[in-house]
Amino acid sequence: MERIFSGVQPSGVLHIGNYLGAIKNWVNLQNDHQCIFCVVDLHAITVSQDPKELLKKTVEVAKIYLAAGIDPKKSTIFVQSHVKEHAELAWILNTITKIPELERMTQFKDKAKDGKKEASMGLFDYPVLMAADILLYKTVGVPVGEDQVQHIELTRDLAQRFNNKFGEIFTVPKALVRKEGARIMGLDDPIKKMSKSAASQYNYISLTDSPDDVREKIKKAVTDSGKEIVFSQDKPALANLLTIYSLLGGQTIKDIEAKYKDKGYADFKKDLAEVVVEFLEPFQEKYNALDDNEVLEILREGAKKAQVIASQTMSEVKKAVGLIE
Repeated sequence: MERIFSGVQPSGVLHIGNYLGAIKNWVNLQNDHQCIFCVVDLHAITVSQDPKELLKKTVEVAKIYLAAGIDPKKSTIFVQSHVKEHAELAWILNTITKIPELERMTQFKDKAKDGKKEASMGLFDYPVLMAADILLYKTVGVPVGEDQVQHIELTRDLAQRFNNKFGEIFTVPKALVRKEGARIMGLDDPIKKMSKSAASQYNYISLTDSPDDVREKIKKAVTDSGKEIVFSQDKPALANLLTIYSLLGGQTIKDIEAKYKDKGYADFKKDLAEVVVEFLEPFQEKYNALDDNEVLEILREGAKKAQVIASQTMSEVKKAVGLIE
């Protein structure tokens, strides 16, 4: 089976956008692929983190993976820092990465918008560590959002550059971008992607939000001018809400439009809130039933499985570049 790799940072709040844009796809992929899913804590510390909060969030993300349907019997789940080869390969890839390539990365530009003086070298080098994550497992496909495609292109370039210089070691991966639901936008700003690090809690619906919180957030979600419930690029806020309704409620957008043909935004948003609440209820039951110690054991076992592959790749890499093991 083709090998898949992806991961989520243990920072901020995981929300329905993360689920619809990534994790839902992972659950389906694990049935006919060899899947490796990581909690990428080394990526998280490229910006300042509270250590206690980071530890807590790392376990929370793993619990979300499991509650969403990632099966440790089918997929390998582990914490990035538990497999030392991620950092080791990143350093070797740094030696063939060009500074202008990293300067072109749009995510670095966005995150360092307040000035490069405050940005860390880790943040600048983030795409190289991401490339190491992927190449370490000779990954064929990487399920990502559209905002990460540029990083996958760099990963492909580095794989080809290394192979051309040192011999065929790495698999050149491809980005797997799920078009439907790939970009769930913010409830408070439909022009920007829903963000787990957003300043306002009204930007997102967390996977752990209470029913009352969900109803309040949907009620306050921005809408477009007019009264018709129709999907249109001219109505980005409504298009976003219709997409969420469709994906979580299992109905086509055309069916939803027909259902609300003679109704207004208030009725639509009230029903949408219940669709979200109904979706979250079984997920949260599974999440709350998970024992932290059992989750940590799953992560440790996953790291052992991942390290078997990672150490083999690093042995090949070191031999290729002339390092003594």
